[in-house]
Amino acid sequence: MFHPTVIGITEEILADPGYVLSSETSCELVRLSEAHFPDVMACADKIRNRYHKNRIFTCAITNAKSGFCSEDCAFCAQSSHHHTDIHTYPMVSEEYLVESAVSRQREGAVKFGMVTSGYANTAAEMTRICKAAASIGTQTRIGVCASLGMLNESRAAQLKGSGVTRYHHNLETARSHFSAVCTTHDYEEDVETVRIAKNAGLEVCCGGIMGLGESWEQRIELSMTLRELDVDSIPINFLNPVPGTRMGLRTPLSPQEALRCIALFRFMHPQKDIVICGGRGVTLGDFQSWVFMAGANGLMIGNYLTTQGRDTRMDMEMIRAMGLEVHMRR
Repeated sequence: MFHPTVIGITEEILADPGYVLSSETSCELVRLSEAHFPDVMACADKIRNRYHKNRIFTCAITNAKSGFCSEDCAFCAQSSHHHTDIHTYPMVSEEYLVESAVSRQREGAVKFGMVTSGYANTAAEMTRICKAAASIGTQTRIGVCASLGMLNESRAAQLKGSGVTRYHHNLETARSHFSAVCTTHDYEEDVETVRIAKNAGLEVCCGGIMGLGESWEQRIELSMTLRELDVDSIPINFLNPVPGTRMGLRTPLSPQEALRCIALFRFMHPQKDIVICGGRGVTLGDFQSWVFMAGANGLMIGNYLTTQGRDTRMDMEMIRAMGLEVHMRR
C-alpha cells in the first residue's frame, strides 16, 4: 500500500503540469521513513515517464582550463587554496576542443560542454571558446554548452552568437549553507550570472552538489531557488571527496540517500531536465541504473573535470538495457 502523502502529491503532479509543490509539502515528503523509499521511487518514475517518456539525453564535458582557481570552494580539487595532485594547465587550443566534441559525439553524447576553472575568463580565452563553439556547430550535430564562471551581458551575448545553446553555472548548495562551502564570492553573484545567461537567450543548466553537509531542508531551499530562476536543466552531483580539499575526509552519501535526492528534485521540477553528473560512481556504485527510476532523464557520460568516469560503453549499454532512448536535441 503506497503512502497516502506520496500518492496524493503524485496524482496532483500527473494531472496538472503546472502544479507547484510547496516547501512544506516537500518537507513532508523527505521526512517519510526509509520504509517508504520504494513508494517515492515508483512515483518519481511515474512523473519522469509522464513528462519525458522513455527519452533521455547524454552529455559530456572537457576540462578546457584546469586548476589555478582563486575561489575557495571546499569540495574543489582545482582551487588554489587546496593542495591536490591534479593535472593543471592553461586554456587548451581551439582544435583540441573541436576534436573533443567530435569524439564525445562518437561515444554517444548529444551535448558537449566546455568547462574552465576560475572565477571568470579573459577576453582572449572567451574568444577561443567562441571560435571553438562555432566550429563544433558546423562539424557536429552535438549541442554546445559552456561553463565559464561568471558572466556579464556582453559575454553572454558573445556566447549566444557563437552557437552556444546552454550555459552551465551551478549554485552548488542552498544560500543558507553557501558560507560553509565558499567564502571568496557571494551567492548572489552566481544567481546574477544565471539571470544574465537566461536574459541573453541561453538555456541554463544549474544545480548543485549533494553531500556537502547540507540538511534536507537546505536541499529543498536550493530546489526552490532553482524554481524561482526557472532554470532549464538541473544537474545533480554527489560529493566525491578529494584528498587535500577541505571536504576530502567527508563520507559520500549512501545510495539510498542519493536516490532520494534525485526523486525530491523530480517531484519539485516535474517537467525540467534532471541530469546526473559527477560523483555517481563513488556514491551509487552498482545502483547507477536506478537514477532513471528516481526521476532523472539525463546522464553525464565519460570523465569529469578531475576524476575518472565510468566506461562510456557501459553507460550506453545500461541505457539500452533500461529500455531508454537517447534523444538528440541541440
